[in-house]
Amino acid sequence: MISKISQGVQISVEIFYQSDYSNPVNNEYMFAYRITIENHNHFSVQLLRRQWYIFDSNGEHRDVEGEGVVGAQPSLSPGEKFQYVSGCNLRTEMGRMHGFYSMENLDSKEAFTVNIPPFEMIVPAKMN
Repeated sequence: MISKISQGVQISVEIFYQSDYSNPVNNEYMFAYRITIENHNHFSVQLLRRQWYIFDSNGEHRDVEGEGVVGAQPSLSPGEKFQYVSGCNLRTEMGRMHGFYSMENLDSKEAFTVNIPPFEMIVPAKMN
């Protein structure tokens, strides 16, 4: 698991290779990731947007951005957690992702950015 605290918000990431949804013969590799967002601030926050930077080991990259995560814009009180699972497809056996969440302090209405730590997606057979 990868974990980082930024602006008082902890982001933890777990990565899972999805062999049932992958087709290596066609260079299709599917990964799932579980993100846990925990508010360590003394004020409530809301996740408004996400920005992802996705890199394949063949040099290709893509940017993905949009409102919320998995159709939600969760609000977290102090000490509260929010967890979701999403996925990423790659054209190679290895890649990486990182990004950030655009959030708002619900007390002051100030916007701030929370970094999502970089994490690698690697087909298990490649790890040996």
